[in-house]
Amino acid sequence: MIKAESITKSYGKNVALNGLSCEIPGGCVYGLVGSNGAGKSTFLRLISGIYRPDGGEITVDGLPVYDNPEVKNRIAFVPDELYFLPRSTIRRTADLYAASYGGFSKERCRTLCETFGLDMQAQISTFSKGMKRQAAIILALATMPDFIFFDESFDGLDPVMRNLVKKAIYADVAERGTTAVIASHSLRELEDTCDQLALLHKGGIIFESDIQNLKTSLFKVQTAFSEDYDSSVFGDVQVLSFTKKGSVSTAIIRGDREKVQTTLKTRQPLLLDVLPLTLEEVFIYEMEALGYAFNDVLM
Repeated sequence: MIKAESITKSYGKNVALNGLSCEIPGGCVYGLVGSNGAGKSTFLRLISGIYRPDGGEITVDGLPVYDNPEVKNRIAFVPDELYFLPRSTIRRTADLYAASYGGFSKERCRTLCETFGLDMQAQISTFSKGMKRQAAIILALATMPDFIFFDESFDGLDPVMRNLVKKAIYADVAERGTTAVIASHSLRELEDTCDQLALLHKGGIIFESDIQNLKTSLFKVQTAFSEDYDSSVFGDVQVLSFTKKGSVSTAIIRGDREKVQTTLKTRQPLLLDVLPLTLEEVFIYEMEALGYAFNDVLM
């Protein structure tokens, strides 16, 4: 488990994180979403042990991460801005990683390079942006980490490569119990990838939830009745949004879906459709409930 308690980090007068607290359970894919400048990259560098927090504490399985080689040997980090040594190849970089990480697997590195179609002998400087990203991900996965962190790591990858990367991450989480933390500014990118999702805004986490619960606790109901009605027709549930045009209404509901359907059916509706929401729609209504404008937070 990764635990952050009241973390603060500033760069001069610029406050990147301000009292951030969260717990990331082991063996899950944890998504961290937020606009540019929200503090995602800083947070990843803090839990990787690259930066020391100005205040608060970060622990990995109960141990401090900063200046702790034992913990860092279990962590791999793929940053947004990649750097490779001049004239380096994947093979030579793998030798460097093997000297730094006790669990580095050259066999897995070779296997992943074959899967992704990368030449281990070619100079990385000749690779495209997407190929460089693939090389960094392959090297990180080959360290066989217990914790692996990705900062905008799908940027520059085509859909086929994105799926390959996701499958490799899922395999580590399922087979080895790896904890993966993926930071992005795109909800759509994380929607089908993560088990849990946290929204970072102005240096703090303002919303955190299990994705499955998040997507099933809210739903859209379109209905119509022959007589006049208002939002009270839905019974004892929370109605986050209610609009009506003529006899047809659209409502966003938080509550028991089956209970709402049963309640409405007893009134013999002319129309009744219960529809799922996209993750982006869920966040829009959750942010509004918390008093935030979705576009101000994520756009």
